Amino acid sequence: MPRENNQVYVIGHINPDTDSIASALGYAWLLRDTTGNDSYVAARAGQLNPQTTWVLKRLEIEPPVLLPDASPRFENISHRLNTTTPDQPLREAWGIAHRTGGVAPVLTGDGSPYGLITVFSLFKFLSETIGSHPRREETKIAELFDRPCSEACDTDIPRFQSGSRVKDMLPRIMREERSEFWVVDKSGAYAGICRQRDALHPPRLRVILVDHNEPAQALGALDEADLLEILDHHRLGNAPTRMPIRFTVDPVGSTSTLVAERIDEAGLSAPPPLAGLLLAGLISDTLLLTSPTTTDRDRQMASRLSRWAFMSGSILADETLESYGRQILEAGSDLAIREPVEIVSADLKLYEAGGLQFGISQVEVTNFGQLNDKLTELNDAISALADSRGLDFVILMVTNVVSGSSRLLFTHDVPMLDVLPYPRRPDGTRSADGVVSRKKQLLPLVLGALEA
Repeated sequence: MPRENNQVYVIGHINPDTDSIASALGYAWLLRDTTGNDSYVAARAGQLNPQTTWVLKRLEIEPPVLLPDASPRFENISHRLNTTTPDQPLREAWGIAHRTGGVAPVLTGDGSPYGLITVFSLFKFLSETIGSHPRREETKIAELFDRPCSEACDTDIPRFQSGSRVKDMLPRIMREERSEFWVVDKSGAYAGICRQRDALHPPRLRVILVDHNEPAQALGALDEADLLEILDHHRLGNAPTRMPIRFTVDPVGSTSTLVAERIDEAGLSAPPPLAGLLLAGLISDTLLLTSPTTTDRDRQMASRLSRWAFMSGSILADETLESYGRQILEAGSDLAIREPVEIVSADLKLYEAGGLQFGISQVEVTNFGQLNDKLTELNDAISALADSRGLDFVILMVTNVVSGSSRLLFTHDVPMLDVLPYPRRPDGTRSADGVVSRKKQLLPLVLGALEA
């Protein structure tokens, strides 16, 4: 039977931002503490952006594990069976096979696969050794068991890397007449054995989504996993589930706020570094409580998280909400040191409306002079992004966190979007004064224009 996968991955959206990473780490910690179950693991569905990287380094917190998709890997179905070596007597392999259901892995001295002794390979060995010759038929079993394992091995067994997706290799597995296969690590060393029947029915990963609920923004192959819960603060667009789940979508400024509230409701206080991370997620998504998405609940949780994070002796003991918040907003906001492709894809979210598929990417700056210096490169980058993703158009929202306004770059003119109340500038961008929230200010108008 496939090995039971007890881990539950708490994971945010692709192109994770600080709130996504913070809420995943914070909620996994809360679930472990309140259930007494260590199986809850924080994960991420993509690479960290500069701001989040800075925050984690500042707080000395390790990033969540990378989980690009939910498709089962060979490591999920492999079994690390006992092994022997080619020069050992066959009797040792017989003892292993007796305990493992008919298979004995044979490894070289450096731990790499040599061959498998299976029912089929043993029959072949006996046929070649004894055959139908009358004298050979009198050979004693004990004599055969003294022969080296190398003589009874099948050395043509396919090898699959432990991190490879099972479904990608199923056609090859189905073409093979064998039932057992090697699983190896990146260096080619023995990692285990998998059986064909387990590859046909691998265990499903179990996931909890935070900071998103739309399949287009989730890790790949979500349909191959069991979705247990969603904790979010965005519009609805959730995937179908196989069974009823706990579903929370609350109109607050950040998912970190929701996690902090649950920690508080449980009568707990987050450790200072984790509290600092949740506070960073809240600050990032609300632009230090200045975004129109900010609610009184966000302000209350910012105050409580500050008390937990800035306590005496903590890594943030000398900070205040304002000083810490300014550092977070400034981290990663320098466009000069970032590649255009990374800028336009780091915080990209995909949508569909009016029969069109599109993306809105957002990046923060401290002055629009940074945009002027990279305008041509950014226009080229969003056009390339639209082509590579097969999107009808892409909008890049460059938000000035100091002035509280944005400039919008479009891949090309979309007539239906001419109604947007954002005047064109001589450089081709559009001014969006007072607009800082993609979720609450820009997206609703774009959706309304496309669906009109």
